[in-house]
Amino acid sequence: MNRRHFLALLAALSAYGAEERNIPMRQSALFISHGSPMNSIEDNPYTRSLKQLGSTLSKPKAILVLSAHWATNGSVVSVVDKPETIHDFFGFPDELYTINYDAEGEIAAALLLSELAHTKIDRRHGFDHGVWSVLVHLFPKHDVPVFQLSIDMSKPGEWHYALGKTLSILRDQGIMIIGSGNVTHNLGDIDWNTDAPVALWAKEFDDAFASALTNDRQALIDFDLPHFKHAHPSIEHYLPILPILGSQNEDETLSTIYEGFQHGTLSMRCFQIG
Repeated sequence: MNRRHFLALLAALSAYGAEERNIPMRQSALFISHGSPMNSIEDNPYTRSLKQLGSTLSKPKAILVLSAHWATNGSVVSVVDKPETIHDFFGFPDELYTINYDAEGEIAAALLLSELAHTKIDRRHGFDHGVWSVLVHLFPKHDVPVFQLSIDMSKPGEWHYALGKTLSILRDQGIMIIGSGNVTHNLGDIDWNTDAPVALWAKEFDDAFASALTNDRQALIDFDLPHFKHAHPSIEHYLPILPILGSQNEDETLSTIYEGFQHGTLSMRCFQIG
């Protein structure tokens, strides 16, 4: 690490370090299957579970989100004072395009993460819907600073899992980590009927995933689950799972927040660590 990097890291640590009388609580790490953008405005068992979870969470100093909708070649951190709300979809009701999640960005923690994880920085990226469609339920007051880490599509599963060790350091500094993707994500197989029956392949994948969470982490890292390529024709919605798992300490429990399906093939399974 050269002098410039050392000074930047030192400044970030100074800005984010706890005073002796106010040591930050280690924050939870969450994986949230975000599904359709319609979940940001609909009232259903899934969105009610997120609202309930939000009412129980301690308020963090900041939130770091790893969203499937910011996928890059190389790892990038957003360093933005006032991120814009991005409506990165089309063909949905007008109400969705009026949503503005106007939380502040978080500069010091973003710079700290950039140094720790050796990433590039982006000074323009706003909140994509993988961020705000989740936070409107968990933190509806928009009163916690938020920043993002992109999903590096050039790296293997093992790298993403190992990234969790760096994210664990941020959790100790009072920063909540949220991975936003989906346990299954094959848009070509979606049935847009709200009461669509669950597809057999999706159920088998979700069952195997749930078992591997507690019994076989290596299977998750190696993408060694039944119907994996069908469940994830592209893997940007799966990869946010791995750093969340990798941030778990040995003494921390993993608990299911929600399990269920939408539109026949979308597993909306969510879990919490810590």
